[in-house]
Amino acid sequence: MWTRASRWSSLAAIVFRNRDDEADDMDDRDPTPSAVIDRLCEAIEARRHADPASSHTAKLFAKGTRKIAQKVGEEAVELVIEAVRGKRERIVEESADLMYHLLVLWADAHVRPSDVWAELIRREGISGLVEKAGRGEDREER
Repeated sequence: MWTRASRWSSLAAIVFRNRDDEADDMDDRDPTPSAVIDRLCEAIEARRHADPASSHTAKLFAKGTRKIAQKVGEEAVELVIEAVRGKRERIVEESADLMYHLLVLWADAHVRPSDVWAELIRREGISGLVEKAGRGEDREER
């Protein structure tokens, strides 16, 4: 079982490593959120078929969509608990956990971040009530 510290050190190593797995100087990396997400998505894809015994990401893919979705749900619940507790540092940590597992879920479903960004752009400036009403009844049946 991963401890939080080992999970974070492994996650940081994934995000800030080049393709040859040699440590880069982090100052040379683009620190913008979209660049960090892109690097993490690349690392997730690179580990899709890795040995599950040596990669948490590969283990998730090996266990399948239901397990990946379960992990997203668990991380979301943990984030909600920390939000209610008002623990800012824990909210940040749990948000990062949730985002990582969400990116694994997207990769499993062959959804790219750009697909989600396009949907957010489509919704930008639209009232939430109007947007929800425009979804139609077919979404309610899911």
